[in-house]
Amino acid sequence: MRTLRKTTTGLMVGALIASTLLLFSMPLSAVTPEHPEITQLLADARDKAAELSRDADEMEALIRTDVSWQTHAEMLESVKEHVNQLGRIAAQLEQKRDSASAWQQQAVDRMLPVLKELATNTTAAINHLNENKTRPLQTSSYPQYLSENADAAHNLSDMISSFVKYGDSRANVEKLEQKLEIAGR
Repeated sequence: MRTLRKTTTGLMVGALIASTLLLFSMPLSAVTPEHPEITQLLADARDKAAELSRDADEMEALIRTDVSWQTHAEMLESVKEHVNQLGRIAAQLEQKRDSASAWQQQAVDRMLPVLKELATNTTAAINHLNENKTRPLQTSSYPQYLSENADAAHNLSDMISSFVKYGDSRANVEKLEQKLEIAGR
């Protein structure tokens, strides 16, 4: 029994070493190449998400000031437009998803639920404002929509930005590998 364990353990260690060597001998681009259009769309989404995040902060700050409902409506319109722009980018990303690399697919998959949450909260805030023009801040739901939108906008912006940075880092590593003519290329 002891010999069987040693043999099994030896085989498992050998298989682990062989698979690790195989993994590290493969170039990064051999896994699945990045789709350049998706890389650009993600960069565009990052920029729009950053704008949305700033708008959501300004919108949330309005809660602490005494401004008219029209000012709230103008800011909500700006937030809505950025959400819609991100929605159009997301639709393009979804169309190209199958030709994307694994990390690009993951970026698309992770951003969609957050974007849907933003759209839902923005619509709820707009509806609330339309129904309560004279006193939008008198209920707890309106500030809650704005707070949740700000949180979701920050999360989306940070997430997309991190994916874009990851893609840039991968591209830099691949360039360095080519420049240094690292084995396996």
